[in-house]
Amino acid sequence: MRLTRRQFIGATSGATALGALAEPARGAGQATAPFNPRADFPAVNDYAFLNTAYIGLIARPVVEAGRAWLDARATRPLEVGEMLAKADEVRHRFAGLINATDDEIGLLFSTSEGENVVTDALDFKPGDNVVIDDLVYPSTPVIHRRLQETKGVELRIVKHRAGAVQVADFERLVDKRTRLISVAWVSNLNGFRHEMRPLADLAHANGAYLYTDAIQAIGTAPLDVRAAGVDFLCCGSYKWLMAGFGVAPFFVRRELLDQVRADRVGWHVEKRLDDYHYQHYRSGKKYEFASLAFGELYQLAAALAYLDRVGLTQIDTHTAALMTRLRKGLVDRKFRIFTPEGSRSSILSFYIDQPAAAATKTLDAAGVKVSVQNGDRTDAYGGTGAPFSRVRVSVSFFNNAADIERMLEASERLRG
Repeated sequence: MRLTRRQFIGATSGATALGALAEPARGAGQATAPFNPRADFPAVNDYAFLNTAYIGLIARPVVEAGRAWLDARATRPLEVGEMLAKADEVRHRFAGLINATDDEIGLLFSTSEGENVVTDALDFKPGDNVVIDDLVYPSTPVIHRRLQETKGVELRIVKHRAGAVQVADFERLVDKRTRLISVAWVSNLNGFRHEMRPLADLAHANGAYLYTDAIQAIGTAPLDVRAAGVDFLCCGSYKWLMAGFGVAPFFVRRELLDQVRADRVGWHVEKRLDDYHYQHYRSGKKYEFASLAFGELYQLAAALAYLDRVGLTQIDTHTAALMTRLRKGLVDRKFRIFTPEGSRSSILSFYIDQPAAAATKTLDAAGVKVSVQNGDRTDAYGGTGAPFSRVRVSVSFFNNAADIERMLEASERLRG
């Protein structure tokens, strides 16, 4: 069940987010029950939690799924078959979330693992190059610097301009020796959101592929890997998917599944043949070489069902209105914004003229939870040593206008 836009936006200015929403009655004449997502996140009663881009809160149904898993382990024998069936449920739900098919999804342990699988599978030659930008998560340059050291692959880095990177900036660095373009769909640094289709077209026109770390994108708005032209994608579960650690859904475009081999193997094979031979999976399951983090999978299944219940379109609409309010308030207060205007995401970063530790203490005292980083450089979170810092605010669907006002009021104490 997805909520209508009117139901979703209902009362963003009061003490609750999404208004007093109602689910359809379960039977004839049965009264509807209110659906208020804030009630499912107890932490919002204690502070304005605006830090999902760091580690997201989890909803009560996800907590209940985790407890049910532990209770099951304590009270009855569990069969591997039923746990693998839960993995297939997660696979199916995640595929539906990004307009993929089940066979294109593998379940890895972390987002960085996905990029490692891809770079291990591509047949790099000395003189090939990989192109990234300087708004990526720090694991990306680490992975590709290693390629440079071990295989002679050149790492080319597009520098952002005023917090944004355009396709034309990539065009200057991409050529016929480019094997991979790797970007964060949404930057963890400032929320800049790439237009993926032009990047995919650029990569494909030069015989390269497009990989994206989507951990700051999936769960915030509808995404379509088909429309975007993405070849590979990986996404952790502990931020906007609001589940646990240890499960990272991994997308490989079906046409490339045979080319992107599994970088390791184990007991999880499709068939055991005679004389210790095996038939390996050819689908995304081939990347699941051993026992998965099954307890976390049960939580992720519940989280994906919860997000489906709310609806990604409604989440996008709700958070966009709050982000507009946040940006205007910060601009009115003369803060310098790092996030480019018009970049639609749930993350906004701005600069302050005091050290991160002091700013964090001030915000904590005001009951506001955000991320604060020292300095202004984007190269793997390095800092210049300058006294100013960068505040990153991330807005989720359980937030409301009162949270934004609380943040804006607290920001006035961040000067000097």
